[in-house]
Amino acid sequence: MHLHILWKDKTKVCQKGYIMLHLEKVNGKNIWDILKLQVSETQKSFVAANDISIIEAYITITANGYAFPFGIYDNETPVGFLMIGFDVHDYWIDAPEIAKGNYNLWRLMIDKAYQNNGFGKEAVKLALDFVKTFPCGKAEYCWLSYEPENQVARKLYSSFGFVETGDMDGEELIAALKL
Repeated sequence: MHLHILWKDKTKVCQKGYIMLHLEKVNGKNIWDILKLQVSETQKSFVAANDISIIEAYITITANGYAFPFGIYDNETPVGFLMIGFDVHDYWIDAPEIAKGNYNLWRLMIDKAYQNNGFGKEAVKLALDFVKTFPCGKAEYCWLSYEPENQVARKLYSSFGFVETGDMDGEELIAALKL
């Protein structure tokens, strides 16, 4: 099965067979559907709930920072959430050095009902395609962080070329991809 990439409303669409995966900005029309999405109980220690993420996006934006929260959609069905950040904001204490002037794949979650369908991998592709449009200006890296015991995340991100830096963001390992 071949994967085709198409553009839809300034977000890329991944077409895999009959699956049309695309990103939509979180807004007043879709926020309640995004807030309903959840990971399994065993995954809750690995990623913040979507309500927390959206609150963090709001705080970041009001603190002179950049946050781009997106719903991940399979055709018209919301299947996940991701958020991109850029640089640091006024209230981020102890930000890792790599955060300064770089993009961050801040959050990624696929709802428990839609996992194991390749959506996580396709969502990372869409996130990186968005980052590479440099909506906040050029940057050298896209970075992310994950819990050391989250082997699924480690494997997924390393498959895109993210390399662990040896630095930590709190209790999480930092991995970076040169853009």
